[in-house]
Amino acid sequence: MTGPGRPPLYKPENNEFARKFCLLGATNEDLAGLFDVAVRTIDNWIATIPAFAAAVQQGRDVADADVVQSLHSRATGYNYEAEKIFHYRGEVMKVPHSVHCPPDTTACMFWLRNRRRRDWLEKAETRREKEEPFDIARALDAARESARLVNPDARNTGQE
Repeated sequence: MTGPGRPPLYKPENNEFARKFCLLGATNEDLAGLFDVAVRTIDNWIATIPAFAAAVQQGRDVADADVVQSLHSRATGYNYEAEKIFHYRGEVMKVPHSVHCPPDTTACMFWLRNRRRRDWLEKAETRREKEEPFDIARALDAARESARLVNPDARNTGQE
């Protein structure tokens, strides 16, 4: 026998709300706030309700693709059309022109270190592994020898 119990919190119209909210970058925590449920409820809906999971994934895929496209444009440089507005002989003039944004080095490095990790991180790690650890005794000996060569009389006068 089933009792009245608590009415289910999930409703099919949640799918479209979730998809649209995920287009804006919503996390499971954000979805929980939107639907006024616990995060584990959202996790459960994603795991057990295929239509809800698909809506969430679709929204996130589109949002991620937009960000990837923007990052790629920053990394490779891009052009856009704009209008310059100015006064010329008492008249307002609008002149279309093309603006070039050169590649952004930080975006390039971010892209390459994440998309080509093996080529862009491993080499740096390999170089670090080959470097010898700092030896303070050797450094002091080298400094003492350097000072002795600069002032060879230091040993005889007790200035060492």
